Amino acid sequence: MKQFPQAYLASTDALLPAAGIDKTKWAVIACDQFTADPAYWQAVQDEVDGAPSTLRITLPEIYLDETQKRVPQINACMAQYLDQGVFAPPLDGFLLIRRQTSTGVRTGLLAALDLEAYDYRAGAQAPVRATEGTILARIPPRVAIRQHAPVELPHVMVLFDDADNTVLGPLLAHESTLPVCYDFDLMQGGGHICARSVCDLKEMTALADAFAALAAPAVQGKKYGAQAAAHPLLFAVGDGNHSLATAKAVWEQKKESGAQMDDPARFAMVELVNLHDESLAFEPIHRLLLGADVQDLAGAFAAWLEQHPGPGGRQTFCLHANGRVYDFETARGAHTLPVGTLQGFLDEYLQAHPQVQIDYIHDDDALLRLAAKPGHAGFLLPPIGKDAFFAGVAQCGALPRKTFSMGVSRDKRYYLEARKIIR
Repeated sequence: MKQFPQAYLASTDALLPAAGIDKTKWAVIACDQFTADPAYWQAVQDEVDGAPSTLRITLPEIYLDETQKRVPQINACMAQYLDQGVFAPPLDGFLLIRRQTSTGVRTGLLAALDLEAYDYRAGAQAPVRATEGTILARIPPRVAIRQHAPVELPHVMVLFDDADNTVLGPLLAHESTLPVCYDFDLMQGGGHICARSVCDLKEMTALADAFAALAAPAVQGKKYGAQAAAHPLLFAVGDGNHSLATAKAVWEQKKESGAQMDDPARFAMVELVNLHDESLAFEPIHRLLLGADVQDLAGAFAAWLEQHPGPGGRQTFCLHANGRVYDFETARGAHTLPVGTLQGFLDEYLQAHPQVQIDYIHDDDALLRLAAKPGHAGFLLPPIGKDAFFAGVAQCGALPRKTFSMGVSRDKRYYLEARKIIR
């Protein structure tokens, strides 16, 4: 494993399926997708049939109630795959990944992330942080799966803010010269995926140096403010935060038990994606309130905005209810993102009005349709500006729950590459 501490990264030691393995049957979508759709997972089971597959070495969350039974079977299958040559020899490098999704071609770099640089706790000032609040109760069941697993399979997507494409741009300029590792269609409508290896030490160091340049205090201060200059934010977790938090928890346990700092569990394999990748669509998640007195709600929100100025600058809001639209504006939003300002108000309002319920709606038309029903009121939120995304995390900490949706389910990461995490 080659380490690049300037960027908190290491080479992957990636385990890819060996030659002859049907890669379409091998790669299965992230475990936290289609959790209420048993038909999807039955279709996956039917397609995999008896072939080697990551379906057998991961735990789809639709089966979480079977964790105690399935985990020993998963770990045994991992060991079997390692012993029987299902994996090719490890690749000591990075992977440049190009994935066709419903919104275009997503480009990522597969690397091992140093968990010593990651902190998911509220108020964290580490170089790698969560974008949304971590629900601690979700970690122990995942720890039970990971702590005895010989390999990890990542579905974690980590974002970096590189509007000028200084990191991956030079690599893409000679993409065609890099060796192809895999190139195939993903199952169940997942699109096409291709990966090329980046194993040259000089080139890997150049990538790490380009990442490190994004974290330079002067750059961070200019983009995100003085707090970021003192505590740079290089990477923000986009998808799979609870999986990364689990990896962190297991690593902390191993350290307490005497693990050395070169232990493979110190690192977690992730896909690094530029926030400004054209395929990344950040969709707002709207707020629907049920059982609220609309006049009381509107008056309370207007008063709250006046009483809670903050770093957000000018922000506008639209409340839809009873066929009417209520407009609000503040010159100094309480949060850098409108959704953060709104959620700050709603947390207080819902606590004071326990009879009011909240729901989170992904689609504009769905929100407007539901808000038109008697007793319903909906806040329609604007799209999230990518330029404000990292600034929000740097200045205000982890974003409010249900802040954004990053792509539809079939565009989420598939389990494909593995990595040994036990010596």
